[in-house]
Amino acid sequence: MGTGKGYGKTILFGEHFVVYGLPSIVSALGVYTTADVKVVKGNGWTVNDQRPATPGYKEQKYAEVMQSIANIINHLKVDIENQRIEIYFAGDLIAASGVGASAAQCTSVARALSETFNLNLDDEKINEAAYEGEKAYHGTPSGIDNTASTFGGLIWFVRNLGAGKNTMDFLQSPRKMLIVVANSGITASTTEVVADVRRLREENPEKIEKIFGEYKKLVEAAKKALLEGDISAVGNLMNQNHKMLQQITVSGEINDELVEIALENGAVGAKLTGTGRGGLVIGLAENEDIQEKIVDVIEEKGYSAWRTTIG
Repeated sequence: MGTGKGYGKTILFGEHFVVYGLPSIVSALGVYTTADVKVVKGNGWTVNDQRPATPGYKEQKYAEVMQSIANIINHLKVDIENQRIEIYFAGDLIAASGVGASAAQCTSVARALSETFNLNLDDEKINEAAYEGEKAYHGTPSGIDNTASTFGGLIWFVRNLGAGKNTMDFLQSPRKMLIVVANSGITASTTEVVADVRRLREENPEKIEKIFGEYKKLVEAAKKALLEGDISAVGNLMNQNHKMLQQITVSGEINDELVEIALENGAVGAKLTGTGRGGLVIGLAENEDIQEKIVDVIEEKGYSAWRTTIG
């Protein structure tokens, strides 16, 4: 029997801008998915998925989960003809759109298989296996989610728009920062939202290029603030980033409502994270009391929220 875990992730800066080769900053979350693998008589493999999740999420993703596991088993050349593998998923990462739930699942099962079959895979090899699993969800994934899930910490990511490799540099912040993740309960189509931004850029090139230029300065300032552990500056830049996301039409009313709730209850910064038009919002808190207050108020408003850390 073997066990493994994979961290969730959040995009701190740069969703949608990253599509156009601009930098983004991603952080692993202090919550994770676990996988336990047991070998029994028989052949093939089974899954018992006990992850906490947004209602309907696991049902919607079932086929992709199964294909991702098949990809990883094939990549690692695990024999399922002469033995049966039972996989049990759990953990405290709530499976939802925008938190890297698929990458966490892939990373956890890769680690569990490595331990079960004494493959002795280092983190690089685990990351490669998780990437193969991610293909079941994203076709040609960027690699950022599985990298954050495998290694943890903060990552500076720049998508290569040509044929070369993407840039992924690890950043080291001197402090862990407390955040609240608020779930709108709405799952938007990433493909549709990305297409809308592209259309907006084609129709208003000067306006969008100006926003892109402002964002490029912002993300460089965010990198500096994170490296210095300057929570006030990070929060202010998150607020600015959210306004830019509003300008490119990816923030929905529910995102703006959750951002306002977080800010009105003590968050130093708040923004949507991920696709937008629903999905998730993150709020940055200076201390645990403020973090607790934000969660309480969001839940009073009928949304779900949880506490975690970044950095």
